[in-house]
Amino acid sequence: MLQHERPARARTTGGRRGGSAGMMEGVMVERRRVMGGGVAAGLAALFAPADGEAAAQRDDDGALVARAVENLRATVQSEFQTQRSSPWRGVTLVREQQRTWLRSTQKYPDFLEVGINVWESLHDWHIHFQQPVNMARMTDGRYAIVFMFTTVILRPELMPDYVGLPYDADRPRR
Repeated sequence: MLQHERPARARTTGGRRGGSAGMMEGVMVERRRVMGGGVAAGLAALFAPADGEAAAQRDDDGALVARAVENLRATVQSEFQTQRSSPWRGVTLVREQQRTWLRSTQKYPDFLEVGINVWESLHDWHIHFQQPVNMARMTDGRYAIVFMFTTVILRPELMPDYVGLPYDADRPRR
């Protein structure tokens, strides 16, 4: 090999001999700089006070979550209050029983027993929507009102929001 045809390794080490050792020294210097810079940056981040923007972002996220939870609670509470305080809640409960009976027997039930709150809700519904109020007193002394083909019987001794199971006149009551 001629003098000017030295291997590339020898040239990168500044003309030093020992080729591979010189090459390793050049690489190690680069690694020290890289590692030293990374370690210094990591230590600076570790011991530096918390970044104001990052802390503010965490606080904003916490506030957003708290606001979402509060909105969910308010929605659930308002739905609960609406269903509990709706003037037509009793009508809805009676209709649910009628629908269930209608799906299973293909006709409206003949009778349905209710508590006083449901009874008054049915009466108020008739008055509000100007429907004819067909009320009667049965032979056993209980009051009855007709609501959509069903005779609704007042049972004041039961819970105020009570809605019993519907039944037909031709079927024995259980």
